[in-house]
Amino acid sequence: MSELRVRFAPSPTGYLHIGGARTALFNYLLAKKEQGTFVLRIEDTDLARSTEESVQAILDAMEWLGLRCDEGPYYQTERFGLYQQKVMQLLNEGKAYRCYCTPEELDAKRQLAMEQGRKPKYDGTCRKRIDHPDAPHVIRFKLPNPEGETVVADQIKGAVTFRHEELDDLIIQRSDGTPTYNFVVVVDDAEMGITLVIRGDDHLNNTPRQILLYQALGYQVPLFAHVPMILGSDKKRLSKRHGATSVMAYKELGYLPEALVNYLVRLGWSLGDEEIFSMTDLIEKFSLEGVGRSAGVFNPEKLLWLNSHYIKTGDPDRLADLLLPFLAAAEVSVDGGPELVEVVKSLQERSATLVEMAAGAAFYYRDEVLFDEAAQAKFITAEHQSMLMTVREVLAQQRDFDHDTIEKAFAKVMEITGLKFGKIGQPLRVVLTGGTASPGIYDILQIIGKERAVKRLERAIALINNC
Repeated sequence: MSELRVRFAPSPTGYLHIGGARTALFNYLLAKKEQGTFVLRIEDTDLARSTEESVQAILDAMEWLGLRCDEGPYYQTERFGLYQQKVMQLLNEGKAYRCYCTPEELDAKRQLAMEQGRKPKYDGTCRKRIDHPDAPHVIRFKLPNPEGETVVADQIKGAVTFRHEELDDLIIQRSDGTPTYNFVVVVDDAEMGITLVIRGDDHLNNTPRQILLYQALGYQVPLFAHVPMILGSDKKRLSKRHGATSVMAYKELGYLPEALVNYLVRLGWSLGDEEIFSMTDLIEKFSLEGVGRSAGVFNPEKLLWLNSHYIKTGDPDRLADLLLPFLAAAEVSVDGGPELVEVVKSLQERSATLVEMAAGAAFYYRDEVLFDEAAQAKFITAEHQSMLMTVREVLAQQRDFDHDTIEKAFAKVMEITGLKFGKIGQPLRVVLTGGTASPGIYDILQIIGKERAVKRLERAIALINNC
């Protein structure tokens, strides 16, 4: 086993965003490639916004994507005692202090600083206080060496230097006694032995503060790798206005997890011109060297193309199982109908999502086909009645109903009617499916069987007679 230990640490304040999923994926792939350890930690210290529903949504999304952790999930709310102990350590060592400045006083300090052209940061008023009045207070980390600098040796971005004059005395414990993000993430990563922190580059500005906390607490500083953000087509931060941003929303839209995994990993990582990667491929080939420094732009069309590829090349038995809830949502029952696996095979080349496949499969199972009005008006007419009657009679005479038998039966229909297949196929397609786009006629007939085919022809003929 490798000594590499990485982690994914989402906050359970909503669904798992695809940006978070990509971060989890990069951590997972590197851990598997290096035979390291992938840790899941739920950062639920925001008691007002964290919910059990969000925790479950995150766990469900990771399970669906196949990102199983080696350790965890750990919960920060179960570790408050440890955080308080570490806060007291810094206080006792003179590396932190109690700050009694009120919100109003802090606002006034910020306003004055901006008016004077200074950076609006805390001015250290309480740094040298030695009294401890019984009054609300926060605890601040005492920034060491205010004139110095901290260099983040980032594994993706290279060396990034932060001057301490740009930083201030960070709050590590709120007035209600709860610890803050920048503090607990340091304690957790150190105590869990995390050796490499892979996360979004929106956290890069937090990193120098965290490095100083590692050092103040006597911890080994891990390596850092900050992954560029995912942007929408307008080059702004990805949000709902660009489309679905929740991992599970894509499941509901009929996407396959392997398509989303393949797409997300390519949204910021590349290996030559290769586009298609299985999870096994990714575990073998992924590296931080292949992660770019510029933001990825989310392209829904590319994701749809990938999903279509995985549906076309997917195992029909697995796809049939995945399709069942989508058919149920469309109020389509497969009981007593054609073999679902055969239906799936007929639709794989034509479906970009499972939602599309379910819509395309509906006609196979309906007792009565729902006709498209324009198609019905054009093809189920007196002009086609004689031909449809011939098709019905010839098909009804067949004992077997396999592909070769059906093909021979249509040769006979063409001989009787004097029509080429093109003149027969489209009216028959409407009769059998309700519309003008579908799998091949022979495939449809073989799947639905002689009895259903004849009943649908008889219904169409009866509609013509009643007009």
